[in-house]
Amino acid sequence: MGILLNLLYVLGEAIAGLITHSLALLTDAGHNLSDVASLGLSLLAFRLARLKPSQHFTYGYKKSTILAALVNAIILLVAIGILGYEAALRLTHPQSLQGGVVAWVAALGIVVNGVSAMLFFRNKHELNAKSAYLHLLADALVSVGVVIAGIVIVYTKWYWLDAVVSLGVLVVILFSTWSLLSDSVRLSLDAVPQNVDIEAVEKGMNAVAGVKQVSHIHIWAMSTTENALTAHLEADASLSFVEKLKVVKVLKHELEHHNIQHATIELDDTAPATDASCHLAGTK
Repeated sequence: MGILLNLLYVLGEAIAGLITHSLALLTDAGHNLSDVASLGLSLLAFRLARLKPSQHFTYGYKKSTILAALVNAIILLVAIGILGYEAALRLTHPQSLQGGVVAWVAALGIVVNGVSAMLFFRNKHELNAKSAYLHLLADALVSVGVVIAGIVIVYTKWYWLDAVVSLGVLVVILFSTWSLLSDSVRLSLDAVPQNVDIEAVEKGMNAVAGVKQVSHIHIWAMSTTENALTAHLEADASLSFVEKLKVVKVLKHELEHHNIQHATIELDDTAPATDASCHLAGTK
């Protein structure tokens, strides 16, 4: 529903821009169109994340949510560059605008983007939903700036004000987009997710009864909502094999409290690893 609503608004805004010869509306329509494409990528990623694993994709397609968030961030950065260039042109070469029409069309954009953003607000802590939410929120902020500029232009004929407001809004969008871009790049490179404290994970695992040492700890994101871990466990030598399996079960339960939903723990009855590059302590 959000995509259809935004697509209809983009078409209406583009037509209004052509009729009134408003470059501001045409530029904003292009920006909104890029966001409609991004929302399409987000919905595609949600569907792929629900697909079952296959012989070729044994982890399933959950990581597509991370890739979609990365693509969305890049698209938004490109849109910022295009809008910034157009705003700079308008600032040096102001063009007359029909301020009243611009303000009314932009006001409709606030409503459309606001409603669409609320559809994603409930899941905004999920990275992919967050990217869509930020796209729509950015569009609403752009529309607010255009409304203000349009109203002032009606009474003052300060055509350069449209460019000034646009540049100010672009700065706000850039700050929010940078966080999204850095998070999605980190997860794409299998870095430890920000919602996981690796030192707390190591401390919690080593505190479990029957654990002598945990090494070779690797943590990464399977999707924007699920994290995974692999580790080697050296259990107390006095424990039986069945008791060691119980320790593994306790460890997996402990890891759930650290935002790790999928854990693979290998029992290692040999001497503890000496490779500092693999041992967590050696990375500190």
